[in-house]
Amino acid sequence: MQPIQEIYPLLTTPRRVVITMHQKPDADAMGSALGLYHFLKQFGHEVTVVSPTNWARWLNWMPGCNTVVDFELNRDKAEKIMDAAEWFFCLDFNVLLRTKNMAPKLRSLNCTRILIDHHQQPEEASFAYGVSDTSKSSTCEMIYDFIKGSGHLDKINIEIAECLYAGVMADTGSFRFPAASAAVHEMVSYLKARGLNHTQVHENVYDNFLENRLRFIGHVLLHRMEVYYEYNTALIAISKKDLLRFEIKTGDSDGLVNYPLSIQGIKMAALVIDRDEERKWSFRSKGDFDVNTFARKYFEGGGHYNAAGGRSSASLDQTVEDFHRAMEESAAALQD
Repeated sequence: MQPIQEIYPLLTTPRRVVITMHQKPDADAMGSALGLYHFLKQFGHEVTVVSPTNWARWLNWMPGCNTVVDFELNRDKAEKIMDAAEWFFCLDFNVLLRTKNMAPKLRSLNCTRILIDHHQQPEEASFAYGVSDTSKSSTCEMIYDFIKGSGHLDKINIEIAECLYAGVMADTGSFRFPAASAAVHEMVSYLKARGLNHTQVHENVYDNFLENRLRFIGHVLLHRMEVYYEYNTALIAISKKDLLRFEIKTGDSDGLVNYPLSIQGIKMAALVIDRDEERKWSFRSKGDFDVNTFARKYFEGGGHYNAAGGRSSASLDQTVEDFHRAMEESAAALQD
């Protein structure tokens, strides 16, 4: 994988470009994709964003979101667009498998794949150019760096600013996580100088849900959260029945894993959701407990030191039992 800087001189030559992100894109994935989309279009590139799956309805406010193609919903259209691509930007994921059912098609393409990501252990052999930097707060911050590094900061307009701010705000927990570095705040300062209305973006991301989601959160915290003070850990296990009862859609559970971290003394919070094809795990931690290693060791996952995900093909009851064993085996680190 050659350094991302190698493509800077090539940006002014129009190409057919496709941008994608991980399945079930969140604010950082969608924001980085659409931010790059609005940037590249200014050079005359023919640009399309293809999402591997559907996305949360509360992301639809993002400028350009109405142009995004859902691979699973419009497979023939998506594959035709992908076949014509000369450049294929892969954002906010480290391995092609993170694009779910799109992965085999993406791997087979005869085009230049370009990686921009901040997760550990990237699949470098699959990309011609790229940058992987785990010190970065978000992929949106990395898109800002890409634009700045190419010498075209002047092309950041309101559309780009809104998309990038949404992603960096979400991935830093509204700038409270350690990854909210001085560089992040300098980025936000520049976006504000370009006319960004940060209050409106915050409302679009955090005040844009239906009533059922709030009632779902109350139900889950009251009935589905277990706190293991002897391990400084909290677990939320959500059944398929819960999802159906509250009519939970893609994105409605985003951020739920963070709630237990507000409990005094809790070092790790875990969330498992019973999906149709598998059980999906989310892990968050405070301090020096490494959930990336925890997720990789026990739940076929990974991510960042304090934020990671995983999966299990076992039943919900069984994967919760597996978590109990994993928690007990990690007792020394959790109790330290």
